Amino acid sequence: MYKIIRPLLFSLDSERVHDLTLKALATAGNTGLATTAMPARVEDPVELLGCRFSNRVGLAAGLDKNAACIRGMSALGFGFIEVGTVTPKAQPGNDKPRMFRLPEYEAIINRMGFNNLGLNSLIANVSALQSKGITCPLGINIGKNKLTPADQAANDYIQCLEGVADLFDAGLANYVTINLSSPNTPGLRDLQFGDELKKLLEAIVGKREQLAGQRGRSIPLLVKIAPDMAKDDLLSVADQLVHHGIDGVIATNTTIDKSSVADSPYADEAGGLSGSVLFDKSTQVVSDLRKHLGNAMVIIGVGGINSSVQAVEKMAAGADLVQIYSGLIYQGPSLVRQSAKAIRDA
Repeated sequence: MYKIIRPLLFSLDSERVHDLTLKALATAGNTGLATTAMPARVEDPVELLGCRFSNRVGLAAGLDKNAACIRGMSALGFGFIEVGTVTPKAQPGNDKPRMFRLPEYEAIINRMGFNNLGLNSLIANVSALQSKGITCPLGINIGKNKLTPADQAANDYIQCLEGVADLFDAGLANYVTINLSSPNTPGLRDLQFGDELKKLLEAIVGKREQLAGQRGRSIPLLVKIAPDMAKDDLLSVADQLVHHGIDGVIATNTTIDKSSVADSPYADEAGGLSGSVLFDKSTQVVSDLRKHLGNAMVIIGVGGINSSVQAVEKMAAGADLVQIYSGLIYQGPSLVRQSAKAIRDA
């Protein structure tokens, strides 16, 4: 079915299709239609980060920024879902146009800029699921507002962590991802390195420990990193994450290297590149991290998964779980179950 309707979807503006799809999924999920219409989720359970993942294939952050269609997304067969990136205050993001399809490469360039309705809206949307329940683990991806100076970034992350703590107490959320790697918020990626990273992690982990003392449970923390680091920098960052007690790493975000799409008419557009062309680079990061870290940390592999074969390859490189986003746009919902089944049967 998706192959039939994809040409129509691709004839429309990419962000408009994005918005229409989210509205449709939200409606289908809230009415129960999605659960009725879709096949059963592939079961391949695994215990990680203190919870049970139904299968190893998750939705990457960035698609459902406001947690508006969790039940609809869950019905597509995901083993877990990550919403956000959410910032303390609502912000419109960057000027449009800010999303570009590169179908000849099965890739996307975006410079959305953490457009979202803000922390309170996301909390309200997740809380509204209390009566209906959430059928798979939920991660919440947090970031800083564009206008927040880099030296005050920790305050934004701490505000988000404090804000979502009640969701963990209610059993509605399972982990938090600290997004330091979007290329679309000025100065954000600088927080991945050296003293800036050290100060940020100390502040966030300190707040987590305070909340754990008050509430009797510790929120699992992951950090999402960029694929564009030199290997020495990557391993140094990994050591910092372990040292500060971070539970996992998501590898990777989009890349700013567009050499692989140099002949595209969109090659000079600012923003992060995702899709098939990111697969090798992001998978190498997963491999380098696993070899360096051993079993010290959970690794979620994301970037360029466009087939079930690539999902298995990402796992073979050392990922404990995988996430997809661009592949969903190019291949449709069947990619979720195909990938989960292939990983289970590998």
